[in-house]
Amino acid sequence: MSNLSSKKINVLYVDDEEHNLTSFKASFRRIFKVFTAISASEAREILKEQKVEIIITDQRMPNETGVEFLQSIIEEYPDPIRMLLTGYSDIEAVIDSINKGQVYKYITKPWNDHELQVNIENAHEVFRLREENKDLMERLKKANEQLEFYLRQKLLD
Repeated sequence: MSNLSSKKINVLYVDDEEHNLTSFKASFRRIFKVFTAISASEAREILKEQKVEIIITDQRMPNETGVEFLQSIIEEYPDPIRMLLTGYSDIEAVIDSINKGQVYKYITKPWNDHELQVNIENAHEVFRLREENKDLMERLKKANEQLEFYLRQKLLD
């Protein structure tokens, strides 16, 4: 695994085709902590229970497309990095996914295991850096508050 920590990356893969879920899990379960969902509603249940860092979803699913699913979870789950996977070269879906679903990467089926692994690891690096940035901003905010308090105390002396 190319990321520095020994903790496995939590990846959620959503696809309405059972054999794709099985194939994904077989390919990546040793490298990542893989969660699979056969529908958007099942994926939402997993998101309630698990901290997921990467979400990969198929575009063409019944009831709700991948883009619609990704767009619908942005407010409640803004942090996971999103990737769209589809066997169709539908330019509208690509544009929609980037604009509405905040998609980091668009990948075509059938996927290449090595390329997909590299894309997941790169997406996780983006996730990790965003988390680190949030932590640093929080620490900076606290330091500024402490400094303001200290300056107020000095002015009152």
